Amino acid sequence: MRSWQLTPTSDGDLLSNGGRLNVADIRLLREQFVDFMLGYKFAIDEITTKINILREDFNNTHEYNPIEHVGSRLKSPESVLEKVQRKNYAMNLAAIRENVLDIAGVRVICSFISDIGKIRDMLAGQEDITVLEERDYITNRKPNGYQSLHLIVSIPVFRSDRTDRMPVEIQIRTIAMDFWASLEHKIYYKYRGEVPPNLRSDLAQAAEVATQLDEKMEALHHQVDHTEHTRTSPADSLDLSLLYDSITPNRPAHRLPGGQPA
Repeated sequence: MRSWQLTPTSDGDLLSNGGRLNVADIRLLREQFVDFMLGYKFAIDEITTKINILREDFNNTHEYNPIEHVGSRLKSPESVLEKVQRKNYAMNLAAIRENVLDIAGVRVICSFISDIGKIRDMLAGQEDITVLEERDYITNRKPNGYQSLHLIVSIPVFRSDRTDRMPVEIQIRTIAMDFWASLEHKIYYKYRGEVPPNLRSDLAQAAEVATQLDEKMEALHHQVDHTEHTRTSPADSLDLSLLYDSITPNRPAHRLPGGQPA
């Protein structure tokens, strides 16, 4: 989380009750807000850890891993306060906690459309994750062509003196969807939201091409035999003596019942 500075005026800032903030007041506000934001950073860490565990588990037990890439972002304090001001929410931590649910964000990039539902179900099925809101912009694509599955989830964050349930926005999309969204963001940023009609039309066409690509790749995916050799046999009762002998060659060989060497 990048550093953030509050700069009081030389005369102090007016409080709503007519008083003035001094440097100590500003410092205390800053410390409280930084601690507030830290909870969202920890929530991102919790979610990304869960996703990375899934990735490693897929790599270890399956022939195919649906998770291509994981990214995250934490809104800056300035961005959070600007949104509070723009939405006309109360300028306090309780109002921010209740109304601004996209401070912490995690993005999961998948290979295929069918992977999106799998990842969604695996995350939503974890005992400590609660789905607060779900927006399916794949089935119901936005007018500009944007596609993604958005989840707002709640997850416990264990602090040194308390446990807080923190909201995190999780976006799950394919590589093609992410490529289009990245380009669209850059264009809208460059034109400050006032994108020329011809570019908006080209973006809509590009979104359709991306959809067709996803559908074609999905069809190819189904044509390939992805029979997974998952280790499903019970392992708890396995006799590990042979493994022990193989990694300790200088020790006497383990003998099976009857006196025969293993």
